[in-house]
Amino acid sequence: MNALTDRDLLLPRKHHGLAVAARGKLFRRKLFARGNAIGFMVLAIAVGAIAGCVVSAISLASHALHSALYRVPFGAGLSGSDLARGWRLLAIPVAGGLLTSLFLHLRRRSGVIVDPIEANALYGGRMSLTDSVWVSLQNLASNGFGLSAGLEAAYTQVSSGIASKLGLKLKLRREDTRVLVGCGAAGAIAAAFGAPLTGAFYAFELIIGTYSAVSLGPVVTAAIVAMLVSRTLSGDPFTIDVGPIGAITAADLLPAIVMGGVSAALGILVMIGVARTERLAVLARIPAWARPALGGLLVGGLAFVSTQVLSAGHGAMHINLEHEMGFATLAGLFLLKALATAITIGSGFRGGLFFASLLLGALVGKALAIPMELAIPGVMSSAALAVIGMSAFGVAVIGGPLAMTFLTLEVTGEFPIAVLVLAASITSSLVVRQTFGYSFSTWRFHLRGETIRGAHDVGWIRNLTVDRLMRRDVVTADATMTPHEFRQAFPLGSTQRVIVTDAENAYEAMVMVPEIHADADSAEPRTELTSFFHQQTDVLLPGMNARQAAALFERGSAEALAVVSDRIERRVVGLLTETHTLRRYSEELDKQRRDMIGAAE
Repeated sequence: MNALTDRDLLLPRKHHGLAVAARGKLFRRKLFARGNAIGFMVLAIAVGAIAGCVVSAISLASHALHSALYRVPFGAGLSGSDLARGWRLLAIPVAGGLLTSLFLHLRRRSGVIVDPIEANALYGGRMSLTDSVWVSLQNLASNGFGLSAGLEAAYTQVSSGIASKLGLKLKLRREDTRVLVGCGAAGAIAAAFGAPLTGAFYAFELIIGTYSAVSLGPVVTAAIVAMLVSRTLSGDPFTIDVGPIGAITAADLLPAIVMGGVSAALGILVMIGVARTERLAVLARIPAWARPALGGLLVGGLAFVSTQVLSAGHGAMHINLEHEMGFATLAGLFLLKALATAITIGSGFRGGLFFASLLLGALVGKALAIPMELAIPGVMSSAALAVIGMSAFGVAVIGGPLAMTFLTLEVTGEFPIAVLVLAASITSSLVVRQTFGYSFSTWRFHLRGETIRGAHDVGWIRNLTVDRLMRRDVVTADATMTPHEFRQAFPLGSTQRVIVTDAENAYEAMVMVPEIHADADSAEPRTELTSFFHQQTDVLLPGMNARQAAALFERGSAEALAVVSDRIERRVVGLLTETHTLRRYSEELDKQRRDMIGAAE
């Protein structure tokens, strides 16, 4: 008997170490999964605290840039400050454009940066934290230098990116990572507005794509913690005083519904304006690096008319809600802000439309309050109509009717107006979906060729491809064979179906072995193999998903189809049956349903 070598003695120890590591990963996965309510709640609290710190840090950095560049008091709203009309209004936005181009050049990775909505819809919550940091830097280069964009994109991107990284490090399952990304986004919005319910339902409606009882606790907890941390670090949140509302009657619903319809129409125009601006810059053959600088120059020119177009618009919001203005002034400010926002985003700056849409909606509400007061005296205060318009416009551009309704309730502290806001928000959502089909957050994907309409998890169906489902051990026969030769090569019972190929292994058709053997006993046997051909045109491609394959099976009334390399060479690479496709699709669908309600392990 040979003596054991040192290597033999080390092998069990090595395998033991791997087993311990595997058990450690499994323990962490179970400890912080939603199945362990306490563990996942601790993780949500951590994500919320991080989101609160992220929002405070980015907000303070933006205020510092405003103070240093425009010489305004630290913390003062740039859009509400009385700025001198001079070289700064032109030079600083142009500098922001050049800095944005520099950031784009320094980013080494190519491709589109995945945001939380796309990450949850297609990639199971997987995001790049490095890309998220680049987004925040680009967002600061726009908002901090006075361009007409909010910081919500930076808030949600970095917070969700950190949450995604935690989920990946802890090896959480797909649905748990998606919920954790939602916790990051919820914390970001809650901290930005001091509105935890708004943040939570922003996550449910726009980031996670669905609501479930098991995800309610972690998401709301993350939002509350983020709000408390941000308030501790940055001070009191954004609030709106609308004055006394009084009792809500049925007559008050009509102005709210009208406001919802008008906000939807104008919101669609703003979204189209952003896309047209970007397309115009491309058609004008302006170099990509120069587009942000030119956009900054144009926004600076608009600031000469009114400085309220600068930055996100917090200062402008207070000015327009606290002072009475004429219809022409409000309409002019709306056009200027809408144009500045379209130029900012369309010329290549990074930024959110969240607060810009709220400001635009408030201007619409204040403007429409003037003719409504003439038509129905004493119908409602202009401030209340501004708040209703603010939420309805936000729904049109951003989406999330419940999130916008809770935003109104939390920033105003007036519960009665929430009924009117909900009516306006639902109206706006219906009009946009029926006439346009998208909010801005999902229309960007449509412009890139993506078909997703929200954060509902459709990535799993894309991963369930024909290439993963097919059998590769296919049985083929040459198209030149006669039926007699075929029967000799493939006896009855050897296989059920055979794929016929030409001399270059290109797909010709599918034939059934029992059918050819049964024909031998007929009075007049067929002499050509082509007379047994089936599914000559119906083939599958490896990149198709299970849903597309099932549709082809149904359309061609086929039980099995050949898988070919492409539609030109048609080289046979596999075989897929309808039964196996539907079974695997049903299994994955049931797994997703159980994951969503937290029943899966």
